[in-house]
Amino acid sequence: MMLQMTLASICVLAAVAFAVPAQEKRVHHQADLSDHIHDDAHGYQYDHEAFLGKEEAKTFDQLTPEESKDRLAKIVVRIDTDKDGYISHAELHHWIKHRQRRYIEENVNKHWKDYDQNQDGKIGWEEYKNTTYGFYLGEEFDDVDDKATYRSMLTRDERRFKAADRDRDGIATREEFTAFLHPEEFDYMKDVVVQETVEDIDQDGDGKINLHEYIGDMYAPEEGESEPDWVQTEKKHFSEFRDANKDGFLDAGEVAHWVLPGEVDHADNEAKHLIYETDSDKDGRLTLSEMLNKMDYIKASTITDYGGMRVDDHDEL
Repeated sequence: MMLQMTLASICVLAAVAFAVPAQEKRVHHQADLSDHIHDDAHGYQYDHEAFLGKEEAKTFDQLTPEESKDRLAKIVVRIDTDKDGYISHAELHHWIKHRQRRYIEENVNKHWKDYDQNQDGKIGWEEYKNTTYGFYLGEEFDDVDDKATYRSMLTRDERRFKAADRDRDGIATREEFTAFLHPEEFDYMKDVVVQETVEDIDQDGDGKINLHEYIGDMYAPEEGESEPDWVQTEKKHFSEFRDANKDGFLDAGEVAHWVLPGEVDHADNEAKHLIYETDSDKDGRLTLSEMLNKMDYIKASTITDYGGMRVDDHDEL
């Protein structure tokens, strides 16, 4: 189960003119395929965003059935790189990974324009700090509670910026700024990923994660609501797999195995899942006809565009 929660501090500060890009979402070892829980019993929104991408998924929801079919056909042509009329697991896996990479590139490009104020091709820490926090930490901003929250966010950002700044010159190159925004993509940032994850989930401040905190990060029951089956599954995962030393807590090492599982490829798992759900003749590959027959399912996936897909001549694989 991938982490799903947006950082609480960002919810509090949603009105900030320059939202802190490093804290848009909790870091992941790989870019998450969707904000939704992967639970087919309660709809296919996870898959919708995994195949289509978050922005493209929204677009699909607004298209007529014929427009959706036409859009999907164009996407299938791009995924089918060997042009044999079938979508293989390898092609699907490659496409999802491509969408992930494109999302990261576009996200960095968007923020780069905001923070490289002098357009010198670099972003200094002071440049970033002043652009993001200058007003909110100044004397003219008198909301004491919010100011304290901003200071906490600033401290966290500075720690992450310094970790990303490999040559320690206080200035981020594009690659270092990418590591700052997406530390989950860089091995040398793994300690930051683990530390921030623990801080986000550890509600009692003891430096580790208990079962209540682990489940509470993913699920907050509403009054009268029965606990879904996946919650019981996650409780079992916590005790049987996540908590390796069986002490009832996840320490930093166990959290690292959880959120930095190099052997887990979410794109690969999603490709297998989509083929399983869509491959009606069970030959291990997909045709456009099979995908059109499962249009509702495909419209609930992340493959068609991770992070905002535009089907045009410039969207090369």
